[in-house]
Amino acid sequence: MTKIALDKTDRKILSILQADGRLSNQDVAEQVALSPSPCLRRIKRLEEAGVIRQYVALLDPDKIGLGLLAYVNVRLEKHSDAAAHSNARALGAPNAPPSPRQDFAESVAHWPEVVACYAMTGEMDYLLRVHVEDMDHFSRFMMATLLRHPAVLDVKSSFALQRVKDTTALPLV
Repeated sequence: MTKIALDKTDRKILSILQADGRLSNQDVAEQVALSPSPCLRRIKRLEEAGVIRQYVALLDPDKIGLGLLAYVNVRLEKHSDAAAHSNARALGAPNAPPSPRQDFAESVAHWPEVVACYAMTGEMDYLLRVHVEDMDHFSRFMMATLLRHPAVLDVKSSFALQRVKDTTALPLV
């Protein structure tokens, strides 16, 4: 991954947009003491470089009925043929089945309850952030979806009791 060189003004623009992505270019330009055209050029450059990935509306999960937040550690079965999967795919075999990890990652992409999934180091393979309505919804998701995936060997769940800090803003030090 190529790190993008950011000057003080770029960092200030990013900080402002992380706080409120709906601000007009005029408002951002005023806050960073630039005229609108150079400010817009900087923002476009940051977008094109992939520093600004996307603009979104952040929803309050409680207000839309998704009040239960769970973190789920998932351990996958270590298939003895995993090396064969890798070798076949590396050699370009057209019908090579996906590895258990690839299959799991592809499946997770279609599960709406999972809002984040990370491959992890340590004893578990993946960490899922799961938003659901309530414990019944969580149970249905676990029993009908996650635990039915053929590669899943073990899961450990933890539930958020209280939101202490919840930000999407990255530190721009």
